[in-house]
Amino acid sequence: MLFSRSLKLAVLGPAVIGAVMLGGCDKQSSQDAQPQPSQSAASAPTAPAGAIDRSRRGSALPEFVLKDPSGKELRLSSLKGKPVLINLWATWCRPCITELPLLNTLANDQAGTLRVLTVSQDSQNLDKVAPFLSDRGFTSLEPWLDPENDLSFHYGTGTLPTTIYYDAQGREVWRFVGERDWTDSGSADMLAETIAP
Repeated sequence: MLFSRSLKLAVLGPAVIGAVMLGGCDKQSSQDAQPQPSQSAASAPTAPAGAIDRSRRGSALPEFVLKDPSGKELRLSSLKGKPVLINLWATWCRPCITELPLLNTLANDQAGTLRVLTVSQDSQNLDKVAPFLSDRGFTSLEPWLDPENDLSFHYGTGTLPTTIYYDAQGREVWRFVGERDWTDSGSADMLAETIAP
């Protein structure tokens, strides 16, 4: 695994990696804590942190299967039927922690009309993710785990938090890199976006 991450870093080069890592957490204390962007990220335009990226608009929900700490599984492609907001975060990422209460409020306010899916990118101490959320009262956020950072690689991000919005048909509408107030009017406008049939 280390070889493939090193190869990806060599392919991307420092300019692309530096541009992607603005505006959020870029790594944990160990070198392998958070993956760097994949080669596919280099071929697609990358919006700066804090900007909406619509360059992958219409892309389908990926086929990844997530697990929670109890072993329950969730296939992302099964989430069609209502819009889904996927948030990649980690317990060690300060901007992620800052926006978790806002995501919890959004999940409460939009219950039944929007699925807010928080996916931990922690690669160690996975047993701490669920207590981390519950101890802070984030009862509307489920502790989904992605310890191999497959979603970070898929989305080509080396920065947390990263949030991706899908419409009810499972098509990507936009993605946002960096911390955001998910309860403000600008976010409401973003979440009102759809893709014409």
